[in-house]
Amino acid sequence: MQSKFTRRTASIALGLGALALSGVALAQAPAFFRIGTGGTAGTYYPIGGLIANAISAPPQLVSTAVASNGSVANVNAIVGGAAESGLVQADVAFWAYSGTGVYDGKPKVAELRSIANLYPESVHLVVRKASNVKSVADLKGKKVSLDEPGSGTLLNAKAILAAFGVGEKDISAEYLKPNQAAEKMKDGSVDAFFFTGGFPAAAISELASTGSGIDILPITGAAAEKLAKESPFFSADEIPAGTYKDVGAVKTIAVGAHWVTSAKISNDTVYAVTKGLWSDKTRAALDAGHAKGKAIRKETALAGLQGVPLHPGAEKFYKEAGLLK
Repeated sequence: MQSKFTRRTASIALGLGALALSGVALAQAPAFFRIGTGGTAGTYYPIGGLIANAISAPPQLVSTAVASNGSVANVNAIVGGAAESGLVQADVAFWAYSGTGVYDGKPKVAELRSIANLYPESVHLVVRKASNVKSVADLKGKKVSLDEPGSGTLLNAKAILAAFGVGEKDISAEYLKPNQAAEKMKDGSVDAFFFTGGFPAAAISELASTGSGIDILPITGAAAEKLAKESPFFSADEIPAGTYKDVGAVKTIAVGAHWVTSAKISNDTVYAVTKGLWSDKTRAALDAGHAKGKAIRKETALAGLQGVPLHPGAEKFYKEAGLLK
């Protein structure tokens, strides 16, 4: 699948004063470290930009955030050399590394390595208030966007619909990014759309504030519990009341957002990147820059990473930090 990458150079403070990355001098030549993110209206894109900006220490390390179709596209970009790293859903990362799930019958992405678990990504199932859709089952016969090919959201949407007894043939499916789906929802040409990502998502916030009103459907009950048993990457989650205008608390499910790279990237570079991620500078940027940034904590950096081995450079940092023996 061809990745649809658009490069955005993260803001970088040039000058000799920025040569050090949290006290680390890279032993090798200057490193260019791209981070594949997601669509510009999602959560991966702003989070990736904050991280890229904070860890950059030119000329030794120059990091940029790159917009993409999402998790699957980011894995493909790492394999193809279009990115050194990417933000990927935990389930997609595991499937890629193990050659299971959506990667069944395809070559295993054996070079995939973990840098860190970042934050839980909540499944949003957004509907127009006027559509009178109250449950997943009510989506039958409706116009529903499942997100673009290459996204983790599309995989989640198909699994959730199937768990609730709704097939793709039961809906009028579209494959749009959340900002495009939100625009179509305003004129009634889309009734609902899925988005898996950290809240608040810009496209949903804008829609809730300017459209004719939205609901976010709960993903709960026996079908959701069965889904969590079949796919241990899913966990129970809640989008708090007031996250989006006039939307109360919503019980849903979530999957971890992981930052992954390739075994081909040098240990020195990944060590510096990992140390930069957990530096005071990055901490301040994440806390101030995005609501989900506060959820990115060093104490949960290794949560759920069992499916994809740590890169040796990252492992070295976590051992020094006392998080690994």
